Amino acid sequence: MFTVCALYHFTRFDNHEALRAPLLELCQKNSITGTLLLAHEGINGTIAGPRAGIDAVIAHIQTLPGCADFEWKLSTAAEKPFPRMKVKLKKEIVTLGQPNVDPKAHVGNYVNPEDWNELIQSPDVVTIDTRNDYEVAIGTFQGAVDPETATFRDFPAWWEENKERFHNKRVAMFCTGGIRCEKSTNYLMSQGVEDVYHLKGGILKYLEEVPQEDSTWEGECFVFDGRVSVGHGLKEGPHVLCHACRRPLMPEDTNRPEYEAGVSCHQCIDEYSETDKARFRERQKQMELARKRGEQHIIGVD
Repeated sequence: MFTVCALYHFTRFDNHEALRAPLLELCQKNSITGTLLLAHEGINGTIAGPRAGIDAVIAHIQTLPGCADFEWKLSTAAEKPFPRMKVKLKKEIVTLGQPNVDPKAHVGNYVNPEDWNELIQSPDVVTIDTRNDYEVAIGTFQGAVDPETATFRDFPAWWEENKERFHNKRVAMFCTGGIRCEKSTNYLMSQGVEDVYHLKGGILKYLEEVPQEDSTWEGECFVFDGRVSVGHGLKEGPHVLCHACRRPLMPEDTNRPEYEAGVSCHQCIDEYSETDKARFRERQKQMELARKRGEQHIIGVD
């Protein structure tokens, strides 16, 4: 059983480049895999490995500038969720593309999971899902608005086009682990929205803490690791991943005529050229050969 740790923290790193090598070395030393992003604005990512190794990485991050009180969420996976460890340097740890957004200055009102249902069921509240369209497709909260955005960077344009729909409404926002809402609530406040709320700890914390019989969540929650999706109690969901478009599929979707392992599914069959598909077939061939040798190919789920 692998321990999975999802984490993020907004803080000021004056020299985030210098943090990369020690962090990568520590992760590799402790058999940790996954991806961590470092930027001037902080750290974000999901990693997995033995619990002792995860604890060592958490202890290290707590020593970084401004990270003494950072929060993280733990869950488990039956199989190794990531093939390797990567620490990447980025301009943003979650990309909204709005240079004036600063979650360290102010954000919306945090709402604990146990208080979330009461808030979103209020008649003067509109609930907005800030995740990508393919994530929303497999699960969301009852009555939530789906902006149908392909990336988080699309959210400001969607808001500008739709903001009049939510005039005189309180706005409640949510995402997988909470990081997007740090930026989206700050953005809405900069746009003059006064009453903005977001789910503390995100969907993952809600599914961990709120009993299923009391839940207003419908479906599964997409996660960016080998589990693909999780449900209540953070139990691994039924979904598998299309390794061409990286979208989640139900197991029965692999029986559809459009599906070819690693090459296409019913959602992306018309999105790639024959040249792309030939490249995907070669990639899939190399993955299968690596699997037969008992290795995990580096272009697997990560």
